[in-house]
Amino acid sequence: MRGRRGDRMTINIQEHMAINVCPGPIRPIRQISDYFPRRGPGPEGGGGGGGEAPTHLAPLALAPPAALLGATTPEDGAEVDSYDSDDATALGMLEFDLLYDRASCTLHCSILRAKGLKPMDFNGLADPYVKLHLLPGACKANKLKTKTQRNTLNPVWNEDLTYSGITDDDITHKVLRIAVCDEDKLSHNEFIGEIRVPLRRLKPSQKKHFNICLERQVPLASPSSMSAALRGISCYLKELEQAEQGPGLLEERGRILLSLSYSSRRRGLLVGILRCAHLAAMDVNGYSDPYVKTYLRPDVDKKSKHKTCVKKKTLNPEFNEEFFYEIELSTLATKTLEVTVWDYDIGKSNDFIGGVSLGSGARGEARKHWSDCLQQPDAALERWHTLTSQLPPAAGVLSSA
Repeated sequence: MRGRRGDRMTINIQEHMAINVCPGPIRPIRQISDYFPRRGPGPEGGGGGGGEAPTHLAPLALAPPAALLGATTPEDGAEVDSYDSDDATALGMLEFDLLYDRASCTLHCSILRAKGLKPMDFNGLADPYVKLHLLPGACKANKLKTKTQRNTLNPVWNEDLTYSGITDDDITHKVLRIAVCDEDKLSHNEFIGEIRVPLRRLKPSQKKHFNICLERQVPLASPSSMSAALRGISCYLKELEQAEQGPGLLEERGRILLSLSYSSRRRGLLVGILRCAHLAAMDVNGYSDPYVKTYLRPDVDKKSKHKTCVKKKTLNPEFNEEFFYEIELSTLATKTLEVTVWDYDIGKSNDFIGGVSLGSGARGEARKHWSDCLQQPDAALERWHTLTSQLPPAAGVLSSA
């Protein structure tokens, strides 16, 4: 309806909304067949009467499945597979050396360099550092860390990190976890990638070189996200693993280097407290103030206690102190040496870090060290021992006897 000249045309709200909002004509959505040309009837077919399909028409069902789905050719597929298999390459590569020295019971880790790390900061770079853990075990107790290299994706460290008190049993059962992280002063440090190396791959006194792609950290499923069946299986496997581990089930709290020698001239046992390594941190500052106590059980008169001095703010203290127990060799065979490590606290009770018992009722290296001391008088025998969260049951039985 047209209005007269000079009259103001009125538009209702429906027309107004249609004018301002309507996107215009709707275009038809392209079909998947539009992307793949079909072969139509030829000139001789004319495409006309009868409706019979020409004999030379290529049926769609005969096309390769890859072409139907828009997949790549085998050559392109190899690149995709290699990209998937090299997904860890996007995180970077780490180059390092490992050396197990059986004579000194040490594991030397030489962190050399990394290449092509994943950018973690807004400037497209990262501030990477490397931290090491021995698994299983207390993480804070055996963590080693390199310095941080600033603003680089190809850091060079050339640092040597050393674990002390490593035995052949550790080489058989433990795994070295090497993680590369990005340091962030304003927030939490970010994880880039990790490598896990079973120590059984190492041979004594032979340096082994590694140049491996970093891998993503595989998160463990939380118990709440597991079904009842999975939780049951998980508990069963955990109990089975604990039963197989036996005494190794106890939580590790560090290592201690002890020296035992029975003196024929002085007619007594000389106990040397040399040093500790990778003790569990008991204070809020990430350290401990450790000292060592020794007892010769059973201790009816309660006179066998000896104690070292306190070493402040350290997880790797060196004591180099000796204690002497006057006792006959025949009587010593019925005794048990109890060694405990404590964290000294002012104004409250001291915290127990870990302990070990040496005697005929002990197991493994502790029992062997004790028997060698009895069989080789006047010989100073040094051995590393694992500190656990509690003393072996044999010590409690003997102490109550």
